[in-house]
Amino acid sequence: MESLRNTYDILLKERVSTIRRGLLDTIDTRARLIAIKGSRGVGKTNFLLDFAREYHAGDPDCLYVNINNLFFATEGLFHFAERFHKLGGKTLLLDQAHKYPGWDKELREVYDAFPDLQVVFTISSILRVKSNRYLQGVVTMYNLGGLSFREFLELETGEKFPVFSFREIVERHEEIAAEVVRKVRPLAHFDNYLRYGFYPIYLEEKSHIDYLLKNINLTLEFDIPYNNQIELKYLTKLKQLLYAVAKGNGNINISRLSGEVGVSRATILNYLHYMKNARLLTLLFDRESDDENGLKPNLVYMHNPNLLCAVCLDEVDGMMVRKTFFVSQLCPVAKLHYSEGEDFLVDGTYDVSVRAEGDRGRIKGGRW
Repeated sequence: MESLRNTYDILLKERVSTIRRGLLDTIDTRARLIAIKGSRGVGKTNFLLDFAREYHAGDPDCLYVNINNLFFATEGLFHFAERFHKLGGKTLLLDQAHKYPGWDKELREVYDAFPDLQVVFTISSILRVKSNRYLQGVVTMYNLGGLSFREFLELETGEKFPVFSFREIVERHEEIAAEVVRKVRPLAHFDNYLRYGFYPIYLEEKSHIDYLLKNINLTLEFDIPYNNQIELKYLTKLKQLLYAVAKGNGNINISRLSGEVGVSRATILNYLHYMKNARLLTLLFDRESDDENGLKPNLVYMHNPNLLCAVCLDEVDGMMVRKTFFVSQLCPVAKLHYSEGEDFLVDGTYDVSVRAEGDRGRIKGGRW
């Protein structure tokens, strides 16, 4: 336990985040079992360490540990938590909990056995947590996404910008824009954000494209097949489908994709949903199709412009980058649907058309 404590202390000193994530303000610190879901590269480890700094600074009863530590294979998760609790531990931060076999069952055993022990754990975005048969009803779950353009601007410029709802931006866009440009020129940073600014790990990585491609391949070759029992011989099909979507225009033709990739229509739909859960893709439906499981989407986009630029390289379509940017910024904070008349329907109220540079976009349902 002492060596784990030393590792935790070193991490707190050496891995100091340069940006404070907004999730720290919304998390319920009183919850006993907290899950932080996120895709590769969004900063789950740093978030756990920031959580420790913010809410448990100097507390000897708080400990961070990565579940990949080999001793878990022998001691087991429950017995480790039991020993930590006996030594006076009150808050246990578990990184990459899903890499421990039977993580969900043993976390439930920990929850039931030690009512005064809080466990905060990170997990892959590909896994279901709230509906998990062991954790349903006892876990409080949060999604940790990539950096918004606002967060990226704060990180790059040192300035602070308030958070606005989409409705506020529509109704007060001239006032808000004037306030922003008094501090920075956002377009001077926009291209960099589109290429690498979504993932905070860009601060540590020199080759952003190589890093993104590595994460894409790890997700396709390990995360998705392991969680969905896909045979390794079908990995090429997953990659072909992702590339076809990246090179497309957002509209989806399941029959055409089935012919291109060489798998059935049902398999194409399953693969799209697997990649959505892994946060490689975003699927959009009309308002009548909120139950997304297994349904054919109306539109399909890469999850964020960084992934689109990494897959398409120099052949990326400028209009697709703009639409992907719009989708990536709105999905975490608003209800986004396919719009038959325009491009997108936001919060059931605003029909939005995304236009090329120099062409004025349209918003129906609000002042523009």
